[in-house]
Amino acid sequence: MAKVEKSSAQKKPNIFQRMIAAIKRYVAETVGELRKVSWPTRREAWYLTVVVLIVTVIMSIFLGVILDSLFSYVVKLIVG
Repeated sequence: MAKVEKSSAQKKPNIFQRMIAAIKRYVAETVGELRKVSWPTRREAWYLTVVVLIVTVIMSIFLGVILDSLFSYVVKLIVG
C-alpha cells in the first residue's frame, strides 16, 4: 500500500510546485514573446507621441466646444 501512495504522489505535484512551474512557464513565454517584438526607434516613438498629443487636443476641442454647444442648445429647447 505504501508503494501506491508514493507513485500517486509522484505523478501529481502539489499545488505549490504546480504554481511555481506555471509562473516559470509564464515568465519564459513572456520573455520569448518580447524578443519577437519590433520595438520603435527613438524617432518613431517621438513622432507617434506627437501624433497622439495632436489627436488628443483636437478631440478635446471637439468635445469641449462642439458637443457642449450642441447639448446646451438641446437643453435650452427642452427647458424652454
